[in-house]
Amino acid sequence: MTGRGGNTVRDLRRGSRATVLRRLYFDGPLSRQELGALTGLSAGSVSNVTGELLADGLIEECGSVGSDGGRPRTMLRVAAGRFRLVGVDVGETQVRVALFDLTRTELAAGDLPLSDRGRDAGHVAELILAGLADVLDRTGTAPEAVLGVGVGVPGIVDQGAPGTDGLGIVVHGQTVGWDAVPLGRLLRAGTGLPLFVDNGAKTLGQAEMWFGAGRGARHAVVALVGSGVGACVIADGARYRGATSSAGEWGHTKVHVGGRRCRCGARGCLEAYVGAEALVERWGAAPPGDEKAGLAALLAAAEAGEPAAVGLLDEAAEYLGAGIADLVNLFNPERIVIGGWAGLLLGPRLLPGIRAAATGYALRFPYEHALIVLGTLGPEAVTTGAATLPLSDFLDSGGQLPDRSHLSDTSE
Repeated sequence: MTGRGGNTVRDLRRGSRATVLRRLYFDGPLSRQELGALTGLSAGSVSNVTGELLADGLIEECGSVGSDGGRPRTMLRVAAGRFRLVGVDVGETQVRVALFDLTRTELAAGDLPLSDRGRDAGHVAELILAGLADVLDRTGTAPEAVLGVGVGVPGIVDQGAPGTDGLGIVVHGQTVGWDAVPLGRLLRAGTGLPLFVDNGAKTLGQAEMWFGAGRGARHAVVALVGSGVGACVIADGARYRGATSSAGEWGHTKVHVGGRRCRCGARGCLEAYVGAEALVERWGAAPPGDEKAGLAALLAAAEAGEPAAVGLLDEAAEYLGAGIADLVNLFNPERIVIGGWAGLLLGPRLLPGIRAAATGYALRFPYEHALIVLGTLGPEAVTTGAATLPLSDFLDSGGQLPDRSHLSDTSE
């Protein structure tokens, strides 16, 4: 049966389930009356949908509240313990795999350092699969309880044709030497769990917009400053992806024509001046192969007043401020969130300089309506964001579970 606008009754029902489930997830606990007011659904529709979700075990009752002399109102919330989410951050020096419940409580996690094979794609896939098996084994989690595995990667992600069960996912990571890497196929060889892959900056952006410093903004940019630099652009509440999902490669905008050589091969990229790898390389007095220790040493030297360190960080703040001014002029965001492990490490020192530079380089009117803040979800927010990929699919589908018939022993 087809309803108005060409939607079938099944489509309308799924849409109503998704609307109620999202409201309960982000704003719950809520009563049925509150759900009606917030969603615009009729009392009968709310009753039918919540009845279905309760029967499916996707939501649960959690007490009652009084209602101005009437009957107490039963409160509802998403059943957080029913399912699990896996988030993976493919970093520059390690792969982090974490298992969460639906409230984003971390149940188990593992950091797997890259070996002497470095960023070899086959090696990275092996680490992801090993980390996945480990967190499931340590928590006794059955594959059937996992909504999916979200993976944040450095690079541009081509999702491939729909309906390929993740096999068509290909990653183009120029800065890490990945040229059309069939990551979906590499992972599918070792697990039957639903796969979701996206750029790490975009997963960070989704996490900060849903749960962190971006929450409540409709137009924002979430900047990731780590070994490299990227951004997630939010336009009217949705992530802007561009024609080939490469929108947000902010680190490769040019800040100095003919300037320093970037990892991407071009000259003058923002990343070549503010990325952790570039800063540690320029500082030159850091433990080899340990960017976090190197950046911490640079920061300590600046705090101690060492002129070379102070100058390097002051320059980085100005370049970041100029880069943020470009974001303000191009996208007119109301909020710019700086995250990533390096961004959060350097942020308390650099933020005044970043704001001062952005003030000088941005157009005055849009800048007056923009707020520059640090992320609030911590240095592992890419992992949390990766876990939101299967969560988003779950909520959008109204709690419809993926087909589990193809799960094999390799996913256990």
